[in-house]
Amino acid sequence: MTRVLDELVALLSLETIEENLFRGASQDLGFRQLFGGQVIGQSLSAASQTVPADRHMHSMHAYFLRPGDATLPVVYEVDRVRDGGSFSTRRVLAIQKGRPIFSNSVSFQLDEEGFSHQTEKMPEVPGPEGLRSEQELSRAGIDRLPEGVRERMGFDMPIEIRPVDPLDAGHPDPREPVKYLWVRAAGALPDVPALHKYLMAYATDFGLLTTALLPHGVSFWQRSMQVASLDHALWFHRNDVRADDWLLFAMDSPWAGHGRGFARGSIFNRAGELVASVCQEGLIRHRPDWE
Repeated sequence: MTRVLDELVALLSLETIEENLFRGASQDLGFRQLFGGQVIGQSLSAASQTVPADRHMHSMHAYFLRPGDATLPVVYEVDRVRDGGSFSTRRVLAIQKGRPIFSNSVSFQLDEEGFSHQTEKMPEVPGPEGLRSEQELSRAGIDRLPEGVRERMGFDMPIEIRPVDPLDAGHPDPREPVKYLWVRAAGALPDVPALHKYLMAYATDFGLLTTALLPHGVSFWQRSMQVASLDHALWFHRNDVRADDWLLFAMDSPWAGHGRGFARGSIFNRAGELVASVCQEGLIRHRPDWE
């Protein structure tokens, strides 16, 4: 694993403070606030540590309540809402400075045989081989970015992202609100199924909401844009997903308005199997006073 991925895996393991109470350190990726994907991944880790190992995460529904501080740890309080014959439900509250910054409801299920179908097909797009990563593209075009965000391009990332149709972050042209990203962890991971779900959930907070910006010719990296997640819902369709192998994130945004944008995504493995579905709504405000 790379240093930054190794650091993230360690952060996701969490420190047990007391029964149902955990603490996680924070990782500064150069954003304005604590990266939401970290809080998602750590909250899933906290919930999982209170559930028997034979029950697997199949869904989560979360709200971002306040901006997090990347210089401070996060405390996670787990409420054991229900343990039934097949399902378990956990509610997780993430706390900083004595106030909740994030809440997440997570559901787990025993392995079960049942009806199976998949109607959504994997989009026919170029594979990840030969595509440049977002970090490579950003560094190549760093001169076209505002001075205030150039220093953030120097941060290494625990997730490698290769866009199929890259956007010029400094001067984006309006386009259809559709995006395809090849995504994987930046190194091999141990064979711990829950860890791969934490990492995949972490990665779903990259690029999803910004799909709603595409028709408007603006970018997350522009100083005048306020872009922040409000809520996040994720469904895991398979338990054998690997976050260190390429996954295709196929995303679109069917609506934006009132300072908010809505985006959804389907995640496929290389075999074309639908492994997860995700939705997110967030703020997409133009703030000329930030220029």
